[in-house]
This record gives sequence, C-alpha cells and structure tokens, in this order.
Amino acid sequence: MSNLEYLLATFKNSRSSDLHVTSNKVPYIRWHGELYPLNDYPVISAEELENLTRELVGDEHYGQFLRENELDMAISFQNSRMRVNVYRQQGLIAWALRILPERFFALEELGISLPVLQSICTMQKGLVLVTGATGSGKSTTLASIIHEINKRRHCHIFTIEDPIEYKHENIQAFVSQREVGEDTASFEEALRRVLREDPDVVLIGEMRDQITMRAALTLAETGHLTFGTLHTSEALQTVTRLIGSFPADEQEQIRTQLATTLNLVISQQLVPWDNGQGRSLAAEVLVATPAIKSLIRENKIHQITSAMQTGNHYGMKTMNMALAELVQARLINCERAIEWSLDKDDMRHTLSTMF
Repeated sequence: MSNLEYLLATFKNSRSSDLHVTSNKVPYIRWHGELYPLNDYPVISAEELENLTRELVGDEHYGQFLRENELDMAISFQNSRMRVNVYRQQGLIAWALRILPERFFALEELGISLPVLQSICTMQKGLVLVTGATGSGKSTTLASIIHEINKRRHCHIFTIEDPIEYKHENIQAFVSQREVGEDTASFEEALRRVLREDPDVVLIGEMRDQITMRAALTLAETGHLTFGTLHTSEALQTVTRLIGSFPADEQEQIRTQLATTLNLVISQQLVPWDNGQGRSLAAEVLVATPAIKSLIRENKIHQITSAMQTGNHYGMKTMNMALAELVQARLINCERAIEWSLDKDDMRHTLSTMF
C-alpha cells in the first residue's frame, strides 16, 4: 500500500466526513462537525505532500494546480467517491477532502418533510433551490432527489457540476452529467448550450453569479424543472440574495421572474447532537404558494418569515421550528438550538412556550 493509499484508507476507516492536510503538520479530520488531529499519523513534509498531491490528482491536474493554485475535482477510492480541493496557504500545498456517501438516501431518510420531497419529484417545471453553508448536505439532498426522479420518470436529467460528486446511472431517465473543467469550460458555457441538449430536469451545481442565476430563472421560465444551490442560510436571505445580485434597474423584472418560477426553497444545517455521536438535519422549507409569490412580486419580502410561521399546512417550516423539533426529540438541548439559530430571540421565545 502506497503512502497515499494508506492516508486515504485511514481517512475512510475513521468514518469522519472531511480530511484536512497541509505541509509540515499532522492531518486533521472532521468528526460530527468538529476538527481533531488524525491520531498517530505522522507529520507530512512539504516535499512528501507535493508527491502525494501529484499522485492524488494526476499529472495533468497537478499542472493545472501549479498554474492556478486552486483545484477542484472528485476521485474514486475503494468504491467511495471523494471531493477534492487542493489549494495553497502561506505558500504551502493544502488539501480539503470530503468523503461522499456510498449510496443515495431514500427520501424518508433525508430529514425533510416527505410530502414536500415527494411533491418535488412530481414537478414538471419551476425552480427548486437547496441552500446552506459548505458541508450542510446540499449535494446529498439534491443527489437523492435526482435519483428518485431518475427512478420515476422517463425524462432527460442534465447536470452541470464542479466537480461531479454523485454519479447517476440511467434508470427510467436518461442522465447527462457535465463536469466543469472536464466536459465544459465553465458553468456559463454549459448553460449557454443547455437548451440545445433537450433537457427536462436541469441541476446547476452552484448559482454563483448573475449569469448562472439568470440562466436558472430562464430555464425554469421556459418549462424545465431546475435545481440550484446557493450558499445562503435561510429562505428569506436566499430570495434577497438572488434579487440583490442584479442591478437596481433589473430587480423588478427579476422579482417577477422569481415569483413566476419559484417552487421551493430548502435551507439546511447539520446540527451536532449533544452526545457528540452524530448530527441531524435542520431544514427550513419555503413553499412558493400564491401568497408567497405575491410577496415576492410586490417586494414585501420581509413578510415571508411570518407567512412561513403560519404555513405549516403547506409544508413550510422556519429554521427555528426545525431546531425546536430536534430539542423535542432530545437530540440537542435548548442552548445548542439557540446557538444554531439565526433569530435567537425568536428561538428563546419558541423554546419558552415548549417547556
């Protein structure tokens, strides 16, 4: 077993989610959200890490890293997929590796309302956004939804990803997966041509700028079921961020497009249990009812949270409501719920009515 294989096997066998490596330091792993040194693993010298990096990514990608000082890709190791980010810090090579689940999750395992997820799988058009910080499970949620659509529908599923994390085989659907840097030069280039490729369902791995956001809105508007991700922490912030990414003189048009196309926003956090033995998904759900669409169109976005608090019968849930459910399930205590809440005063009030 090579040094690289030993390092990756040690990481995989630790059952942790992430591996962090840099020159002249001991590797670290992330266990249920917390970082710890990789026990008994030696310091990796700068020269050794250069050799390990070349072996990890291959000569061609290593050359790209030397030119750009950044590299994103995915690899396979012992029947597992790992997402790889190679970068420099203080002039030294560093890695951030994430191990991806070896299977797709059934919808009922995701920790999101099952009727909401089932409704997504029957949608024919519109925009579905899954948001959250890095490591909040967005890719897993989307991959599991796409897999369910693949099992149910005779359609063309088209994904644009950087990198491809979960590989889908054709089941009922025909699946095309394009990786930025390998199959296409950029998200922008792939989106410019996507309508020529006859898609029914489109996944945009990251809506990172005006171009990708505009493309997502256009795809949804022209009758495609469109999925996208944003690094926002709540539904209200997601709507605000998307509209605010455009110049002021375009925002009214964007609000109209978003009000017309939006189906659903799911905002996620993975919250550590009090016993340190796992994490649970806390998911805020915004369903774009006619009332919500009207608030977006009329620029009364600040009222969305209140509408969500009273929209439980539509499947809506605020983040504080999701955190309160974890408290009720005795997975987390009140202090942790407040810590992870974005509206701590409301969280305190919610908890005070429970106990």
